[in-house]
Amino acid sequence: MRKERYAVTNIRRKISLYRYLIRDSLAGSEHDYTSMRLGEAIFLLAVPMVLEMVMESVFAIADIYFVSQLGANAVAAVGLTESIITLVYALAVGFSAGTTAMVSRRIGEKNPEAASHAAAQAILAASAIAILLGIPGVVYAYDLLRLMGASHELAIANYGYTAIMFGGNIVIMLLFVINAAFRSAGDAALSMRVLLVANGINILLDPLLIFGFGLIPALGIEGAAIATNLGRGVAVLYQFYVLFRGSKRIRLRFAHFAPKVELLLTLTRLSVGGILQNIIATASWIIMVRIVSVFGSVAVAGYTIAIRIVVFALLPSWGLSNAASTLVGQNLGAGKPGRAARAAWITGFANMGLLGLVSLIFVSFPGSFVRLFISEPEVIELAVSCLKIVSAGFLFYAMGMVMTQSLNGAGDTYTPTLLNFICFWLIEIPLAWFLALRMGLQSEGVFYAIVIAESTLTLLGMTVFRRGKWKLKVV
Repeated sequence: MRKERYAVTNIRRKISLYRYLIRDSLAGSEHDYTSMRLGEAIFLLAVPMVLEMVMESVFAIADIYFVSQLGANAVAAVGLTESIITLVYALAVGFSAGTTAMVSRRIGEKNPEAASHAAAQAILAASAIAILLGIPGVVYAYDLLRLMGASHELAIANYGYTAIMFGGNIVIMLLFVINAAFRSAGDAALSMRVLLVANGINILLDPLLIFGFGLIPALGIEGAAIATNLGRGVAVLYQFYVLFRGSKRIRLRFAHFAPKVELLLTLTRLSVGGILQNIIATASWIIMVRIVSVFGSVAVAGYTIAIRIVVFALLPSWGLSNAASTLVGQNLGAGKPGRAARAAWITGFANMGLLGLVSLIFVSFPGSFVRLFISEPEVIELAVSCLKIVSAGFLFYAMGMVMTQSLNGAGDTYTPTLLNFICFWLIEIPLAWFLALRMGLQSEGVFYAIVIAESTLTLLGMTVFRRGKWKLKVV
């Protein structure tokens, strides 16, 4: 009887603890993640980071949900544009990797003033790059769609969407970089709230601007781009308000934006590795879409919808991976490399449990998810095939994400670059071309190549991380 009472009491204590941790993580209370219990540290960082990534994925899902009602050509245009603009995401994620490594290290060293300097320099660099990318993207929007395999009819009808998305790419860059600064400082709940603001505005404006309402004209696919940029733009303004007026670890002054050569060089060194690894992955993504486009707009539309669903499932796992990245950087800054390694492995296995469950659901009921976005039978058939095949490898992807982000958090951004080059350019692209165009598997050949390349990346990443050379990186 006593044992039963003890067991019940223990369960109640655990439930009470997790309730407290959830409230604390969402409230954004400040903690020293280098000294508290590791399981609690992971939980406190992971909850808001997972929710942040859910918010990010809602962008993609909301846009494609409303745009899909305009037909397969509109969906294909979004897919082709996204495949090009992933270059912007690659740069944004690369700068985020450099920002995370620098800011988390300074926070671990208990030096928030240096962390604020690093964040300001990252914002400065990201803004300059965004402007340089935006101008040619707007001017050559039609040509970019044609380059990606779009027909003249598809490109001429939808290039406005591409132009608007490129014109607003600065809000993508700033949203990613500033949120990386918040996360790596331990203010993960703030990053989550920023994305909540952006999503709320986007979801409200999407149907109004795409289909029109009252005095608001129907803008079609261009309305989706305007809604997305307005949502993100307001979120960036909120970020700057917090940076200058808030009371968080990162507190900026205008003096922080004066160019600091030493900081910019360090940021560049770290970010180049992150940018290259993402450009390599992005180039692979663009070429994969180009291979799929050989089989027509229906194939591109089905592929786009399936990949959007996959992204929706994977982004929360990126939240867990970002938690590992922050913990690795902060603990290295605090001189605790063993604790940094344990944080990565624990987070990796937790991620495998999460994505393993999602994989089982997608493999078992893929059609239920695809039909939420489109009703055309041919598109549904291809999207279901893609979703089943790609999601079968989720268990591998889960650990691979954590290993890659942990290396980035440690400041070793070049090892993941090499692994990406091997797995995406030397394995994925040639294999996709061979299976799709030479073996006659068509689009399914591309899907199989994705699974094989990503699984190989995971195995190599685990091997490199276990060797431990990342513990010696100086940031």
